Amino acid sequence: MSLAVAFSRAQVGIAAPLVTVEVHISGGLPGLSIVGLPEAAVKESKDRVRGALLNSQFDFPAKRITINLAPADLPKEGGRFDLPIAIGILAASGQIPKAVLSQYEFVGELALSGALRGIKGVLTVALQARNASRSLFVAHENAEEAALVDDVSIYGAKHLLEVCAHLNNYQPMSPYTPTCIEPTFNDELDLSDVRGQHHARRALEIVASGGHSLLMIGPPGTGKTMLASRLPGIMPRMSEAEALETAAIKSIGERSFSVANWRQRGFRSPHHTASGVALVGGGSNPRPGEISLAHNGVLFLDELPEFDRKVLEVLREPLESGHITISRAARQAEFPARFQLVAAMNPCPCGYHGHSNGRCHCSAEQVQRYRNRISGPLLDRIDMHIDVPNVPRDVLLNKENSKSESSAMVRERVEQTRQRQFDRSNKCNAQLTNKEIDRYCDLNANDVDLLEQAINRFGLSSRAYHRILKVARTIADIGGSQHIETSHLMEAINFRQLDRAR
Repeated sequence: MSLAVAFSRAQVGIAAPLVTVEVHISGGLPGLSIVGLPEAAVKESKDRVRGALLNSQFDFPAKRITINLAPADLPKEGGRFDLPIAIGILAASGQIPKAVLSQYEFVGELALSGALRGIKGVLTVALQARNASRSLFVAHENAEEAALVDDVSIYGAKHLLEVCAHLNNYQPMSPYTPTCIEPTFNDELDLSDVRGQHHARRALEIVASGGHSLLMIGPPGTGKTMLASRLPGIMPRMSEAEALETAAIKSIGERSFSVANWRQRGFRSPHHTASGVALVGGGSNPRPGEISLAHNGVLFLDELPEFDRKVLEVLREPLESGHITISRAARQAEFPARFQLVAAMNPCPCGYHGHSNGRCHCSAEQVQRYRNRISGPLLDRIDMHIDVPNVPRDVLLNKENSKSESSAMVRERVEQTRQRQFDRSNKCNAQLTNKEIDRYCDLNANDVDLLEQAINRFGLSSRAYHRILKVARTIADIGGSQHIETSHLMEAINFRQLDRAR
């Protein structure tokens, strides 16, 4: 009888819990059984592993083979356990040494030829392997992604034979050397392309500086989508920790993960027919939704009133907490969701309410019914509401005098402003708690009276009151002021357009 142990990782949300692959070979009728709550793809691995071993000229033991994937109560799925199962069988049968296996973790799917195929979510595996101080064997196509994690040795193999040659010390492999990828920005989406709209550009800089949410209201064709798409280009560069967390979410998503863009802030723009599950994530094996894929980036909801009201209500909790917990009958997963919400809507059903051409014939009741599609609690959680009017014709046609600041120039100011916030509270202003608001957003007596008048006149809630203070703090930081001044507070109040329109 012989026993071998290899280490691998499962995938639960963005976590990669350790799975110990125990292989026991004993006498009896030949057969192979896998225990430890394996799903269909894992059960089928016995046929892939058998074919891979035989086609790689290894001996497949004609004995009773029992494979235990521990812990037994953790569901196992996918082909990621093919490689550790094959390594365990080879070690238990004496074809590779057992002693060295404790230094490594293995993930990868095997072809019948013995070639290694990539898996999703390898970045989260690499993060956990680093924490466990073990090296990691992955398929060669996953090596670039896994190597984004520093201080861990990544071995990218194309074939099972390469892994075994390394473990037997016949042909030791060198750890994968990652390509140095510098942070890049999309130069095609530059803020200088926006003509006019100085008020909206100012709001966009405040949003980027403080991490606030924004709702733009205006007729069709005024540049709302254009402005929103330029927001990631003026946001501060992500730290390595932020970039790794964001990349880990994308790594387990349905789309292929691009290593070249791993430091770029995400921009997600789901269609208004998207379901609640598409936004927050879900499924029998919970996957991240749009709000998690927009983590540390921008979630843009165009035509906001056209979204189903029940769908929009699911945004309430993550807007406050910065994460989403998905519970299903069999399992639960938590995903980070600290995104910046930017939404756009028309002022009325036809879109031309208040337009100078007089095209709108919507009644006041129709306008109010249209705006009531967005609930008060959701509007309350959006920091800034602004009007985006039509661009004057002379500004639109005059190309010479309409040039404005580029994204790079604005981003430089935004990064300086964000640094002031982190030096003060180690977080951006949008994330300040109530105690921190009291500490950092103090007002003089006259400004307290001004804010009280605004609360009484517009019927502001306590949440709106706190959000006004946070926006005012960001405006003061942009101006380099230590304290919130009257002009900063008045500008923040003016950014609550829908509160003033009630």
